[in-house]
Amino acid sequence: MTVPKIRFTFWKGVFLVIMLAGVYATYVRFRYGLGASTNLSDQFPWGLWIGFDVMCGVMLAAGGFTLTAAVEIFNIKRWHSIMRPTILTAFMGYLLVCAALMYDLGLPWNIWHPLIMRNPHSVMFEVAYCVMLYTTVLALEFSPIVFERLGWHRALKAVRSVMIVLVILGVLLSTLHQSSLGTLYLIMPNKLHAFWYSPLLPVFFFISAIAVGLAMIIFESSMSSKYFGRELELPILRDMGRVLVVVLAIYGILRFEDLLHRGVLHLVFVPGYEQGFFLLEIFLSVLIPLALLMFPKVRNSAQGLYLVAVLTLLGFVTNRLNIAITGVESAVGARYTPKWTEVVITAMFVALGFAIFGFVARFLPIFPEEKAHMPAIRKPQGVRGEIPVPVHAGD
Repeated sequence: MTVPKIRFTFWKGVFLVIMLAGVYATYVRFRYGLGASTNLSDQFPWGLWIGFDVMCGVMLAAGGFTLTAAVEIFNIKRWHSIMRPTILTAFMGYLLVCAALMYDLGLPWNIWHPLIMRNPHSVMFEVAYCVMLYTTVLALEFSPIVFERLGWHRALKAVRSVMIVLVILGVLLSTLHQSSLGTLYLIMPNKLHAFWYSPLLPVFFFISAIAVGLAMIIFESSMSSKYFGRELELPILRDMGRVLVVVLAIYGILRFEDLLHRGVLHLVFVPGYEQGFFLLEIFLSVLIPLALLMFPKVRNSAQGLYLVAVLTLLGFVTNRLNIAITGVESAVGARYTPKWTEVVITAMFVALGFAIFGFVARFLPIFPEEKAHMPAIRKPQGVRGEIPVPVHAGD
């Protein structure tokens, strides 16, 4: 057995630096507490770790329930080839969200308390239960990939026999907690800025999760094609782009109608701190992606779809951070700037996500086997010097 050589590249160097800084920041967090490792306070208890690591993390993992519902429930079988990497992305995302949550909790060793200390009237209790259950469902949906690699045929057959039940349960749980993350902010009508407070927050969170799920599928497929040297599933990504147009249009129309009926649309034209972040969010998440997708050249090209996906992701990440941070700063009377340890730990989880995906994709059958592009050559028989005959698949 030979040990493969490890080539040191620029990005591996960046990853190593982030990991070392993250380990030190982790030591500061659990050795000296939240006060020493964050700029959080009693007036501003939720910052970057909740706004990005949890709220954005759950949203960025929404491709799992979006694609499995399309393939298994709506029977769009032509999308089946990208299911495995999408499920891996979702499963990995939820695991990282759970790990990141341990950093934000004051007493992380008590995270199991909701299992026995139930409060069915609490939205946070519902979110906690749905996230735990959906992570379990994702583990079961991902398990056939592991069973195939290990050759556990009975276990594989057992899981596949209940797969449709798992898919329906996963869609139900995702719908509940994706929307309930927005419900958390319904108790803050006098604290959250009018740009972001709305009775429709649960609806906005759910629709934006679908949009981000589609964008993540395009992003993940493009990155996998580039770094694993695989053929890009461009026809499928075009389908995703078409669906994304509809979802973004619905989201944009609802946001406009909401601002209009609440009588706060005029605030869009009032210069200010919140106005700048609101316009940044709307342009990145809705206006620019929709404008780009109107051009057939963008809709039908890999580079154009990738650009649209990146803009959509950045836009809705900005939306979540606006709700968690920007929208409450005026009510608190202070500006929140995360400490370097908060930024480093967040960067560590993002880097871990890329690294784990690459590691798993190399050792498990995540991608379908590609068809050979070169015909096989039949060994010549009979008269010496006879011309070999190409053999194509199916001969």
